[in-house]
Amino acid sequence: MTRLQQIEARMLEIRGLLEGDGEVNLDELETELRTLETEKKDLGARERRKAVAAGITAGDIETRHVDTFVPEHTPDPAKEARKAAEERGKALKENRSVTVGSSSVILPKHQASDIRPTFNEVSGLIDMVTHKPLLGGESFQQPYLKGYGIGDNTAEGADYATAEPVFGYADINKSKVTAYAEDSEEVQKLPAADYDAEVMKGVTIASRKKITREILIGDGATNHLAGIFSTAANAIDAATDKTISAIDETTLDEIVFSFGGDEDVEDVAVLILNKKDLKAFVTLRTDEGERVYDVKTNGNTGTIDGVPYIINSACKAISDTAVAAGQYSMAYGPLSNYMLTIFSDVDVQRSTDFKFKQGMIAHRSSVFVGGNVISKNGFLRVKKG
Repeated sequence: MTRLQQIEARMLEIRGLLEGDGEVNLDELETELRTLETEKKDLGARERRKAVAAGITAGDIETRHVDTFVPEHTPDPAKEARKAAEERGKALKENRSVTVGSSSVILPKHQASDIRPTFNEVSGLIDMVTHKPLLGGESFQQPYLKGYGIGDNTAEGADYATAEPVFGYADINKSKVTAYAEDSEEVQKLPAADYDAEVMKGVTIASRKKITREILIGDGATNHLAGIFSTAANAIDAATDKTISAIDETTLDEIVFSFGGDEDVEDVAVLILNKKDLKAFVTLRTDEGERVYDVKTNGNTGTIDGVPYIINSACKAISDTAVAAGQYSMAYGPLSNYMLTIFSDVDVQRSTDFKFKQGMIAHRSSVFVGGNVISKNGFLRVKKG
């Protein structure tokens, strides 16, 4: 098939799409149609110049189209191409029709041009902790103050009382967090909905999901963050952990007044908990049937009697009977007491090389981060009793 025949076949196919009932991108098809018409004119002009050079008059050219210069007894390739294009256009117009039962009734299968989102799967905790960019680094050590000494009464001529501040250090080492996904070139090019963009977006979300969970439950081992609930968060004294067996009318007060030093009640702190425990706060009633707690919700965050909270599914709910005693369920403290170090930018790439023969497209995301608690007893940890 010549290039001119290919152009005419494609133009016929586009006109079928424009006249059909299926969802199409009008701007793209009309632009392509104009481009093909221009190319067709250019090819026609070249054929005319060749014909003149071969001794064919301009009048002959006007009365005979260049793509019909074939013997009468042979099939016309252009006509066959147009017929094939009509059949393809009809198939596209029916939009992958399906036969219903054993009858011959054909129903078109329509597809939406958008993809409906799912529920939020990433806790906002990842965005609320302290961020420290250290691009190109591998580790970081953050000093913190454990406490001050106390003076003493001293006799005349005796040594002064020792009262030195005590310091500690939080070690933060890099962790490589990755995500990988594949789709086919059909998924990228053919559907009306942009599945490929969702796959590309998904690898970034997958990395964020992992990091926001590691902030709580990372064990601090090689290539892991030191989570708030981990023994690797050595800024927290395990003796300060609180044990609660059930959520009742005193639970919030127990948490708030158990956090912090001996001289103050902290007022800028956030309660991190499971959604099931938030429900337990909401549904708790007095004997008169009134709510015990005033809970205001706003998606992933909100307040309980004015105390800010944030939901994270990595917490093991106290109210869940399937959770064993001793599991960490909540954390309470200023979110600035946890540092997330950013050792590299998020790198998101697409490649067709790995499975080029199969027409598969690979998507990957990677980021180097680290994290640890950076303040002495920066969080009150709550266990299930």
